[in-house]
Order: sequence, then C-alpha cells, then structure tokens
Amino acid sequence: MTRDVQILAARFGVLAADEVGVPDGRPPLVFLHGLGFDRLHWTPILDNLAAIDRGRHAVSFDLPGHGGSPARLSYGAADLAVVVHDAVRDAGLDAPIVVGHSFSGVLATTYAAMYPTRGVVNVDQPLLAGGFAERLRMSEPVLRGPEYAQVWTALLAGMHVEELPADAQAMIAAAPLPPRELLLGYWHDLLVMSAGELSERTVQALAALRSAGVPYRYVTGAEPSQAYADWLRSMLPDVSISVFPGTGHFPHLARPAEFAKLLCS
Repeated sequence: MTRDVQILAARFGVLAADEVGVPDGRPPLVFLHGLGFDRLHWTPILDNLAAIDRGRHAVSFDLPGHGGSPARLSYGAADLAVVVHDAVRDAGLDAPIVVGHSFSGVLATTYAAMYPTRGVVNVDQPLLAGGFAERLRMSEPVLRGPEYAQVWTALLAGMHVEELPADAQAMIAAAPLPPRELLLGYWHDLLVMSAGELSERTVQALAALRSAGVPYRYVTGAEPSQAYADWLRSMLPDVSISVFPGTGHFPHLARPAEFAKLLCS
C-alpha cells in the first residue's frame, strides 16, 4: 500500500508512539499491541486508515518494557492503564476508542473501566483467563528457569502464525524473545490470583463498561464457543462479535484493510 499520510514517531508520557492525523471531532483511536511485540504491529492498520478514513487521529503506543518504552517494576493491568492514560492525556486524545490485541484486550477493557472511553475493540483476547492461568501456573517452574523460552515458543505455536500472509509472518518472526522478567511481570496476576479472583475482577470491569454505555467489539480469528459468547453477552448485552475466520491470533494482521474498515464502522 502507498502511504498517503506520514506516520510520525513521538513520545507521550513515558511511552514511545506512532501518530497519524489530527484532532477533528471524531473519536481518536488508541492502539495497544500484544505482549512481546511492539507498536509496529499496528503500522498496516495505520496505513489502511490513512487510505479510507483520511485525517483520523490515531496513536499506537509501545507498552512499558517494549520497543522504545521503558520497563517498570509493576505490570498489573490497572497500573498499566494509569501509564497509558498519562500518555493519552499528553497526546491530547479526548475519550478515545481503545483497540487492544491479545494481552492488551484485557488492558483496553481495564482502561475503559477506569477512564472516559468511547469504545473498546478487543482483538482475540478472551476475558475468562482461568484456563490460560492454570496452564501458566503448571509451566511456572520452567518459566522461572533457564529454559523459559520453551513456554513462549509453545504459546506462539498455538497462535497459528502460519495462517497469516508472508509479510505478517515475517513481522512476528522478527520480534525478539521477550525477557523472562517481562513475561513474569505481565503474567504476575495470572500466576498469583485464583480463578475466582480473576473472574471477579473481570466482571467488575465489564459492569463498569455496561453502566457507562461503552460500546464493545470483540474481534477474533475463530468462532468463539457458544458458552463464551453467551457469557460475554450476559456481561455486555450490546457487544458486537466479529469473526475473521482462518486468521489465528492476529486477525488485524491477516486482514488489515478489513480491520481498518471495521474500526470506521
């Protein structure tokens, strides 16, 4: 794609960022990448937005400890939401639509429960973490040892990167192995909180979104189970579920033009 709007590198708060467009009254877009990656994963989306939604103000951030953003001592979702909000304010983004992939689907949800938000787009992050948390706890001895990369490699293997176009596969392959302390920091709550505690925290966040009337869209690379879809609709009766079949864990990278159009709808 030929880029017709320049993507500008910036820093807002403590976070490194890419910015396009200018404030024009439309809800600005905030993009948050998944654990272990960086803001470059949103470049195809920013390019497509420039083509179909000219001038739309959008900023993609590097999360703490990723890309050009400094590490932190704490990576709890609520703590990260504070850091993101500081950057959002510094960027002059008033009540944005927050788009989060993978771990940042949880972060975007947490952010919207804490701060004014005009919408959440959760990209392939189920909000019931019990099963994943249990697998992490079973792998914790390996995760804390010298062979911790095995845990990350196994996780990547389940993301179906092979279903993506070659350029997207190359982008994911180019990401360095996340440091062990970064993984342990971002997964801390999953390792120490019970399934009930994790569920209660999620229910409280979704109740806040429902009370505030925040629109919520779940974008996934495979049809969610009926049980999960029913649960999500019980929490957010007006939720929109968009399925990009055969795109694995990265529907936004598999179909960036379609994803950008969805954001404009």
